[in-house]
Amino acid sequence: MHVPLLNGARKSVVRLVTVVTVLALFLVPTLPASAGAIDELFAKLLVKQVKGTNVKKHLDAFQAIANANGGNRAAGSPGYQASVDYVAGKLRKAGYKVTLQPIEFVESWAENSAPVLAQTAPNAKTYVPNEDFFTFPPSPAGDVTAQVQGVDLTLPPAPTPSSTSGCEESDFAGFVAGRIALIQRGTCAFAQKIRNAGRAGAAGIIVFNEGQPGRTDAYTVDIGEWRADVPMVFADFAVGQELATTAGATVRLKVDSTLELGTDDNVIAESLFGDPNKVVMVGAHLDSVPVGPGINDNGSGSAAILETALQAKLYPVRHKLRFAFWAAEEIGLLGSDQYVESLSQAQRDRIKLYLNFDMVGSPNYAYKLYDGDDSDAAGSPAGPPGSDAIEKRLAKFFTSRGLPTVGTDFDGRSDYGPFIAAGIPAGGIFTGAEGIKTPEEAALFGGTAGVAYDPCYHAPCDTIANVNLTALDVNSDAIADSTARYAFNLSSIPNRVSAVSARSAVPPAHAGDAAAAS
Repeated sequence: MHVPLLNGARKSVVRLVTVVTVLALFLVPTLPASAGAIDELFAKLLVKQVKGTNVKKHLDAFQAIANANGGNRAAGSPGYQASVDYVAGKLRKAGYKVTLQPIEFVESWAENSAPVLAQTAPNAKTYVPNEDFFTFPPSPAGDVTAQVQGVDLTLPPAPTPSSTSGCEESDFAGFVAGRIALIQRGTCAFAQKIRNAGRAGAAGIIVFNEGQPGRTDAYTVDIGEWRADVPMVFADFAVGQELATTAGATVRLKVDSTLELGTDDNVIAESLFGDPNKVVMVGAHLDSVPVGPGINDNGSGSAAILETALQAKLYPVRHKLRFAFWAAEEIGLLGSDQYVESLSQAQRDRIKLYLNFDMVGSPNYAYKLYDGDDSDAAGSPAGPPGSDAIEKRLAKFFTSRGLPTVGTDFDGRSDYGPFIAAGIPAGGIFTGAEGIKTPEEAALFGGTAGVAYDPCYHAPCDTIANVNLTALDVNSDAIADSTARYAFNLSSIPNRVSAVSARSAVPPAHAGDAAAAS
């Protein structure tokens, strides 16, 4: 195992770790004596240490924070800041290296006057605002005249939605910085297209509808995220087709708006020990929606990984543990997305896997594991290689308790999305949100069929009374088990030479905002 050379005051920490190791050997007398047993030893020890009663204490603290701050812990609120202070304080006291990473979100946006889209060359033509095209909230203000350049367009459109225009950074390989990017709607989120265009140096962005029946006219669509510091609009298919087929088309694009950005912090905590080139990352979002305290969504996941971190603080882990408490998940995965975006390729490659825990105490729960191998053959495809192993590892824990599990799709609604898009294997546990429990699930897990897994999802009643303590306790143990095992043993996770974009079509977060997806 990798243990850095220490001196001075830190020698006492090493002695404490030795004590922990010896205690572990006595606490787990049935462990087989083999070289590969170290992960089993520490997994069993950590599961013993992570107690549901202590996880519940963190939930009580989150509830008290919400009560003292207007009833919520939402992005940009005093309740969120107090949640950050609580989590960061606990982790610092436990000896973790804690970093507060600022992330940006849209605090307010207003359009001051109608936008302008006019072809200036080779022909003069002015398009009608709020009919032929609409501003893309929250577009920044800007007034630019430049040549239009189409990006991987499908003209004429396919019979069914299939355009991947702008979904991949490689779509912009031949793009000339300073031009206006002309992008076709289809298959991936608008925000993904816009972000890629911004990275490519676009001076402005025109997204136009894809062209199939029902997908021809423009409309107002708020993507909810600030992705590029240039003016951007959504146009009719006819507008896009005309610009795409006019050689040398040059347009004036103007948006008159006022955009104000807010800042919140991700809380990132790293273990004292472990190889920094092999990072095991465990995350949960810390924010709530504005209408309630968010105790199940997602105080439950945050509390569970916090207690896991606190109990593992002196473990002489072989691989670096990194715990993340994400900001602004509820308004578009902003914390995790901006975190992954901030990493270099080398830094991404050091993250060997990501474990996500979002809603692990739903009152009408099911034990759902993210379907890493797409064995359910439904919805989104399998995660990056290694995601299947994570699913199997978690399933093995539940099987050891005589508990069933079912799969749940990588639908992009939580913070694993940016990691999967970067090619990092991911997995985790989910106990259900607004979806309806099936009779088959009721037979497996108990509870009530025909009722939402969490009837208080995104509602004021998501309080401390909205958590099933049995599910919280079991899932906290499962989190402890997987965290400890991967902290010592990554043999089931395949090596990556260099992570590549595995999936760019990641829908937005819990809001379920269909408008934000292409």
